Amino acid sequence: MDFINSIQNFFYKISFGFQLSQIFIFFILLLIAILFNTMIANFFVNRLKNLVRKTGNTIDDKLYEALIPPCKFLPIVLIFFILSLNFDKDTNLGYYFLKVNNSFATIFVFWFMNRLLIPFSVFFKKLENSLSKALVDWIINALKYLIIFLGVAALLETWGIKVGPVIAGLGLLGVAVALGAQDLFKNLISGIMILMEKRFEIGDVIKVPGHTEGVVEQIGFRSTLIRKFDSTPITIPNYIFAEAPILNYTNRKFRRVNWTIGLEYNSSLEQIKKLTESISSYLVNNDNFMVNDEYKSFVRLEKFNDSSIDILVICFTSTKDWDKYLEIKEELAMNIKKSVEKIGLNFAFPSQSVYIEKNNN
Repeated sequence: MDFINSIQNFFYKISFGFQLSQIFIFFILLLIAILFNTMIANFFVNRLKNLVRKTGNTIDDKLYEALIPPCKFLPIVLIFFILSLNFDKDTNLGYYFLKVNNSFATIFVFWFMNRLLIPFSVFFKKLENSLSKALVDWIINALKYLIIFLGVAALLETWGIKVGPVIAGLGLLGVAVALGAQDLFKNLISGIMILMEKRFEIGDVIKVPGHTEGVVEQIGFRSTLIRKFDSTPITIPNYIFAEAPILNYTNRKFRRVNWTIGLEYNSSLEQIKKLTESISSYLVNNDNFMVNDEYKSFVRLEKFNDSSIDILVICFTSTKDWDKYLEIKEELAMNIKKSVEKIGLNFAFPSQSVYIEKNNN
C-alpha cells in the first residue's frame, strides 16, 4: 500500500499537481475530439451548404466558401468547451482548460470576422467609382490586418499579458526602426499619394521614363508591379512615381495618327491637291475618326525633303482601344495607297541623282 501511495505521490509531483484520473479523462476526451472533429465539421458544413443552395444570390455562395475554414474549427471550440466543464476551475487543469477554451473561442471569433471580409468586400467594390480599385484593396487589406491585430491583442489579454506595455515597447522600437527604414516610409507615403491623386490605377497602360512601360498589375504598400508588353513583370519602388513624370496612355481620350507620306518629285501640284482632298474627305466622312473643332485633322503638304515631297497626315481615331486602333490605321493606310495609285502618283524612296557635265572640248 505504501508502494502504491509513493507511486501516486511521485506521479502527482511530475504531473504538476494533476490527478491521474483528470489526465486520463483529458486524453480520452481529446482523442474523441480528434476522431470526431472531421465528422462534426462536415455535418455543420453540409447543413450550411444545403441552406445556401436554396437561395438564388451569389453573396451567400461566397459567404459559404469563406466560412468553411472557421466552421471546421468550430467543433474543436465546442469540444474544448465541454472538456472545460468537466474540470474544477480552482484546479490547475481546470484553470488551463479555461484559458485554452477562451483562446480557441477568441481565435474562432476573429477568424470568423476576418473571413467575413471576403464576401462583404463586394460592398466595398462599389466605392471604386469614387475612389479607385487599388485604394479599395488597400482598405480591405488594412481591415484584415486590423482584425488580426485585435485578435492577437485579445489572445494575449486572455493569458494575462497586458497589451498596453507591449504596444509602448513596440512604439519605442518603431522609432528606432523608422530611422533605418526611411525608404520604406517614403515608398509608403508615395503609394498613398498615387492612390489619392489617381495618377494611374490597376489595369492602366503607363510609361515611366527611364524605367519601363506596360500595364499596372498591382499597387502595393512599398512598390508597384508593372507587366511589360513582352510579359516580363517589373517592380518599381513607389517613390520613383513621385519624382518622375508618368505617361498614362489609358487616360487619353483618343489615339492619334501622325504620318508623313513621301511622294516623288515628279508629282504635279494638281495630283498632290487631289490626294490631300481625297484623304481629308475620307477622314471627315468616316466614323472611325474624330474630326471637330477640338480634335482637328490635318492633311497638308509639309515640306520638300531630300528625295521626296512630304505630305503630313494628322488625325485622331474615335477609339483608344489598341486592337481597334490598329485596324483603323490599316484601313487608312490601304485607302491612302489606293488613292495614290488612282491619281497616278508614286511613293518616294531615298535616292540620289547624278548629273554628268559634258565637256564640248
